[in-house]
Amino acid sequence: MKYTIGLDYGTNSVRALLVNTKDGTEVASNVWQYESGDKGVILDSNNHLLARQNAMDYIKGFTITVKNVLGIAEQVISDFDSKDVVGIGIDTTGSSPMSIGKDGLPLSENEKYKNNPNAYVWLWKDHTSYKEAAEITELAKQIKPEYLSKCGGRYSSEWFFSKILHCLKIDSEVFEDAYTWVEICDYIPAFLTGNNSPPENIIRSQCAAGHKAMYNREWGGLPDKEFLSKLNPKLAELRDRLYSKTYTIDYPAGFLKEDIAKDAGLREGIPVAVGAFDSHLGAIGAGIKENTIVKIIGTSTCDIMMAKKLDKDIPGICGIVKGSVLPDYYGLEAGQSAVGDIFNWFVKYIQPYGDKGTHDYLTTLANSLKPGESGLLCLDWHNGNRTILVDQELSGLILGLQIQTKPEEIYRALIEATGFGALTIINRFEEFGVNIHDVIVCGGIPKSNKLLPQIYADIMNREIKCSKSNQTCALGAAIAAAVVAGKKNGGYDSFNEAQMNMSSSIEHIYKPNLDNYAIYKEIFQLYIKLHNAFGIKGLLELYDVMKKLLAIKERIKRC
Repeated sequence: MKYTIGLDYGTNSVRALLVNTKDGTEVASNVWQYESGDKGVILDSNNHLLARQNAMDYIKGFTITVKNVLGIAEQVISDFDSKDVVGIGIDTTGSSPMSIGKDGLPLSENEKYKNNPNAYVWLWKDHTSYKEAAEITELAKQIKPEYLSKCGGRYSSEWFFSKILHCLKIDSEVFEDAYTWVEICDYIPAFLTGNNSPPENIIRSQCAAGHKAMYNREWGGLPDKEFLSKLNPKLAELRDRLYSKTYTIDYPAGFLKEDIAKDAGLREGIPVAVGAFDSHLGAIGAGIKENTIVKIIGTSTCDIMMAKKLDKDIPGICGIVKGSVLPDYYGLEAGQSAVGDIFNWFVKYIQPYGDKGTHDYLTTLANSLKPGESGLLCLDWHNGNRTILVDQELSGLILGLQIQTKPEEIYRALIEATGFGALTIINRFEEFGVNIHDVIVCGGIPKSNKLLPQIYADIMNREIKCSKSNQTCALGAAIAAAVVAGKKNGGYDSFNEAQMNMSSSIEHIYKPNLDNYAIYKEIFQLYIKLHNAFGIKGLLELYDVMKKLLAIKERIKRC
């Protein structure tokens, strides 16, 4: 038997998954929580928009989790041999760029920057650069509208250049000492293979570059130096130290170097696939095909689709990138900036019912309620809006509160809000000619909370298919590893064949309740009214209420 290992670098932890290449059997998995910060995230109590990570947690996590899955495999398979591991795949959050020195090491490893969060990884959910994102958007609208055409018409504070520009503005010393910037999905494979030094050797991901850095071969790759210089001349200088070529996940980023292999218990020279974002590889693990939307639901939700051809661009989605999922298809990305984070906010910060007010307890109570019974309607923008509005200055809203309102009613309304947001995204795809026949959900939340996918089915009036695998992102990474290993080494020569044998099956199908759908159809129209009133400039005078509240909050905190 031959095996591959997929590593899923999430927001709080890394998971390693050992997979049998013949039939996709998940042999062993192990999770390691990052050591730095608060559950792996470096935060700032004075700035709720800041979220950073320590890159060295990723490397330590690789060694620990891989050693552990190999140890588990030895216990459950009598003739297991680590020499039968033929490939490694990597997925990560994104856009999560980091600064590195000319030696190819994270700037945060420099003693000078040990206590400076600006020298660490700028995690995907760091929204400190929302002003820079708006600046990039406005400049592109004026002189390079094509740059926005493939990313929904608006650049985001979650993305590559807005974060780097913000660093340049607030900490020029970090910017000047950085030789280049690299996404963690590119850095981790480079480090494991020794291709991080010199930095020019780092293989860059088509997925990350296309979705987050406005890279497109139609206009010569990254945004040109004229555009970047109008943002700041130093960005134009940096462009020469970034990259000009990108690669899809069927290409090896390199081969596992000796010291890393020895520490992890693997053999040297195993191919490591080009990295990609978690949602894109999660879609592969879930068995994505055309006319299927895969929803990876966790702290946020990423929606992934594929299309062989597109007749027109789709405004408001996060990206249209050839080869970002499977090499020969356009990858289409959308999503919601907060889903699980919203539920966690309510349980952990509001703490309804004290210690007993857990997710399970609130779900049980919320399940006894009927649609519309609470009289509540929420907007799911607690961490901004990723799609369709692409506006991180927006915030959450709960409408209809009364003195009799119960916590479980709010909890259910928050779940419903994420369902309404999900339907808004589906409607946008279909409005622009991308038809959706199947909805597959995966990730921790739909596996642990059966109320959520049922509410989604009722809101959308569609079957919701729940993936059997608990870790489709890591599974997708393992599938990519099988492809770079190739058939002669026990893998596959095509993703079609690899997916057919290794991707996850469907564990459960949630069917819509038509009576519930009838009620939700009414409520959804009200959701859209709120969505447009607070989110679209010029429709009503409510548009800037959330932004003015944010501005007041920031002003008071500075006093």
